[in-house]
Amino acid sequence: MASQLPPNIRLPASIWVLGLVSMLMDISSEMIHSLLPLFMVGTLGASGLAVGILEGLAEATALCVKIFSGALSDYLGKRKLLVACGYGLAALSKPLFAIAGSMPMVATARLLDRMGKGIRGAPRDAMLADLAPQSMRGAAFGLRQALDTVGACAGPLLASGLMVLWANDFRKVFWIAAIPASLSVLLLFVGVREPGAKHDRERVNPLRRDQLRQLDRQFWWLAALGVLFMLARFSEAFLVLRAQERGMALQQVPLVMGAMSFVYALSAYPFGQLSDRLSGSRLLAIGLLVLVAADAVLATAKGWPAVIAGVLLWGLHMGMTQGLLSAMVANAAPAHLRGTAFGLFNLASGAALLASSALAGWLWDCFGPAVTFGAGAVFALLALAVLPFVPHRAQPMA
Repeated sequence: MASQLPPNIRLPASIWVLGLVSMLMDISSEMIHSLLPLFMVGTLGASGLAVGILEGLAEATALCVKIFSGALSDYLGKRKLLVACGYGLAALSKPLFAIAGSMPMVATARLLDRMGKGIRGAPRDAMLADLAPQSMRGAAFGLRQALDTVGACAGPLLASGLMVLWANDFRKVFWIAAIPASLSVLLLFVGVREPGAKHDRERVNPLRRDQLRQLDRQFWWLAALGVLFMLARFSEAFLVLRAQERGMALQQVPLVMGAMSFVYALSAYPFGQLSDRLSGSRLLAIGLLVLVAADAVLATAKGWPAVIAGVLLWGLHMGMTQGLLSAMVANAAPAHLRGTAFGLFNLASGAALLASSALAGWLWDCFGPAVTFGAGAVFALLALAVLPFVPHRAQPMA
């Protein structure tokens, strides 16, 4: 049902600052990550297997940490300290990339960076939900996602420009990447004011069975839906591979992720605002249909222009659904368990993404790109079939 927003209500300034913090850290991270495989292989002499193992370990580290950081923020009743620790650890990792002379040093930096991401993710999303008026949670999560994606766009572009300027000097670029990371931590400390903690509640372990039972059917259905979403939406690396396979020149391939991120960033905030006025389930259904259309275009593409069309649809799907899912999780969890809820949701979704990317790779090698994207469309239709069974309540949980 449509909801009426009270007049003259605006998003709190701390929500905008959190979005800018996320944007600055993403600029820093993507400046490094867009060049890191080339640095590891070309400068340090690493094998492709070593790169793959490191990336797998890094993502697994982030997944394992997320659940505990979210639960800890619920236990403490405070979230900003954990968010700051997560961003701070990521910022401290950036200079290690610049001074790394061996793969063990790069591995240390990469694992610290992903640990920082795991520490901050669930508490940050829970704090965002705490800060946002209930009637504007979709807009709040959409805004953060949009600014985060702007950073994901700007980072690789800045890194490419600096590589041209400095004749492919990786280490200089990595040093520059430490600047926006440090600014993000500083901005978090001075610009974000956390809502006051409730001291009248006894501290209990939020992972206890009696506490987890307070996460009702709506949350667990949403978690299952998140798994189906990730099975349908595997790694964007396959978009890049499809563009190259369909004839796009190597130097143009970075435009694929740039195009997707541009549409994602442009659409996330408007659709987040729209989700505060319309049924979230209806928007999710439309977003899934857009993903099915993207998979169909990518599966049948005869040339790289058609691939770009599919990539744009993929980005639109991301903008329609990512912030909305976060807002729905926030609305489905009681306030004292929001960090735990986001940790569980992110853990399930992240594990599903790893599994779906492995499945997509196997399908790609054995049956080709068309079957890979066809399988993604099947999972999207399965998520669409499950959507009507997700329970809804008239009002978000306080």
